[in-house]
Amino acid sequence: MGKIYVIMGKSASGKDTVYGEVKAMLPSLRGFVMYTTRPMRSGEEDGVSYHFVTPAFVEEAEKNGTLIEKRVYDTVYGPWIYATIDDGQIDLSAGDYLVPGTLESYLKLRDHFGSDTVIPVYIEVEDGERLLRAIGREKTQKTPRYAEMCRRFLADCEDFSEEKLAEAGIERRFENRDSGICAAMIADMIRGN
Repeated sequence: MGKIYVIMGKSASGKDTVYGEVKAMLPSLRGFVMYTTRPMRSGEEDGVSYHFVTPAFVEEAEKNGTLIEKRVYDTVYGPWIYATIDDGQIDLSAGDYLVPGTLESYLKLRDHFGSDTVIPVYIEVEDGERLLRAIGREKTQKTPRYAEMCRRFLADCEDFSEEKLAEAGIERRFENRDSGICAAMIADMIRGN
């Protein structure tokens, strides 16, 4: 039976970069694409970064019982939904998975598949560095959304509070000062499981 490793951390902690580097080190790890109603960012591709869908699509998945988890964020641009849908992408008999997520999505996946199957991988970065990374990323967007970036930055302080991390049983952390070193440490942990 395969495992699902969920890479999570506050915004601009380097989850996507570390995710890509771990996948390159362990190419046998599978992935699955989550769903979102938020606008596509520069450089993202539908069906690769996310499945970019309408709220009605997510509503239909909830009605037909294929919704595993969803999160709704009240952004400065209105509500954005992120969801995992049981669309046939996840087959634990086929191997292990590596996916980026949030603390909330980790908990819902753990509840759905079991704590022996879903393994947390928590990445952390000092807040000042995270803020600089977030600003740098926003500057590269065709239409920078600085207000939303600030909202997410502040919301993450609550979403990933020490109390919530402890309640979720998150004990092991990976500091991401250098994505290559961080990815190598995560790859070693996965190999050891």
